[in-house]
Amino acid sequence: MTRTPRRYVLVVSVLLGLVLASGFGAWSATLTSQGAAHLPEETLDDQLARIAEQVPGFGGLFLDEDGRIAVSLVQGEVTTLSKREIGTAIARALAWDEPRLRTGAIRLLPARYSFLQLKEWHDRLSPQVFEIEGVTLTDIDEARNQLRIGVEDEEAGQRVLAALAAAGIPREAVVVERVEPILPMTTLRDKVRPLIGGLQINFPGYLCTYGFNAVRSGIAGFVTASHCTDVQGGVENTPYWQPLEATDTFIGTEIADPLYTRRLNCPRGRVCRYSDSAFVQLALGVSASLGYLARTESLGSLVIAGSFRITAEATRRITGETLNKVGRTTGWSQGPITQTCVNVGVTGTRIVLLCQDFVQATVAAGDSGSPVFRIGTNGDVTLYGLLWGGNSSGTSFVYSPIGNIQRSDELGSLRTCATGSC
Repeated sequence: MTRTPRRYVLVVSVLLGLVLASGFGAWSATLTSQGAAHLPEETLDDQLARIAEQVPGFGGLFLDEDGRIAVSLVQGEVTTLSKREIGTAIARALAWDEPRLRTGAIRLLPARYSFLQLKEWHDRLSPQVFEIEGVTLTDIDEARNQLRIGVEDEEAGQRVLAALAAAGIPREAVVVERVEPILPMTTLRDKVRPLIGGLQINFPGYLCTYGFNAVRSGIAGFVTASHCTDVQGGVENTPYWQPLEATDTFIGTEIADPLYTRRLNCPRGRVCRYSDSAFVQLALGVSASLGYLARTESLGSLVIAGSFRITAEATRRITGETLNKVGRTTGWSQGPITQTCVNVGVTGTRIVLLCQDFVQATVAAGDSGSPVFRIGTNGDVTLYGLLWGGNSSGTSFVYSPIGNIQRSDELGSLRTCATGSC
């Protein structure tokens, strides 16, 4: 048969095929060149200090609970500047084109410390307190007109208080309070190792989603959508990177992607398969966690907060069951199965995918290849299949059931569960 070019593979009633167009390359280059533009060397604190040099007694600037511009001034210090002149000085220092500043529509509040005094204390104290185990942050808190030091526990707080005393900084000028440790937030679009389901992958010119890890005929790899290959149907040894193509991000090569054929039950004049799936062999030395999918902070989030463990594969699907998917574009989404075993014509092609399921949940371009699963009462999950399409409004996705993917005329038998779980 004539293989269907990748660019014509779409979703249900519209081209969601769920990949991002090759404009990605130009976009990336543009972003890089913009990033090389000159960046201001001043920090915000430096800019506020310049305001303090022009406005005697300036203690800080913030928006109050009503959204008004509040400026604090040290009590007892006399300034001959009007509200408008103060506003103009602020606008100039911050390059802030705000009409309320130009007209002087600001709220003046009393302050105990000038910003220059707070900054001098902060710049002197910050290097010292960060030598204390358990300090999470230091800050000039403009709204409180104090320094703020975050600590993980009481012991760290006591050591900070001792450092304050040794530095001769007034105790009342500093708020020491418990602040949770600040962790780097990894997203589905970042480089993640070992590899788990739901991450962004890149193949020549396009982005898709890493479906789930699997072992096929003794070969370790992962499953993604068939249309997330150079040519949908048939093996062209498509290369993959995670998250984007780079010298150190190559993860594998396509080795299985059955042709779409005029098989039994295929409508006249069309070519069919039971799944939009392909198998990619992992590159030597690339680590992957069999049976694990990315779990984000919440529905709609892209920030990885842990993982789901696959402990079973679905042997049946029922309309009304609540299923989930994790994809590089819309993250974690969830909703009920609305239709099961639907024969779906892929718009713009001669392809019909047989016996597919629909789920009412958020989806968008780039989510193709997302793992589809049900969460059990203990938090472990049952693998239901692989997302490949969705409707034009992004409110419903279509997936190939795991039983279809493992048919003998599809990818065949796969081992997908976490070790020792099934």
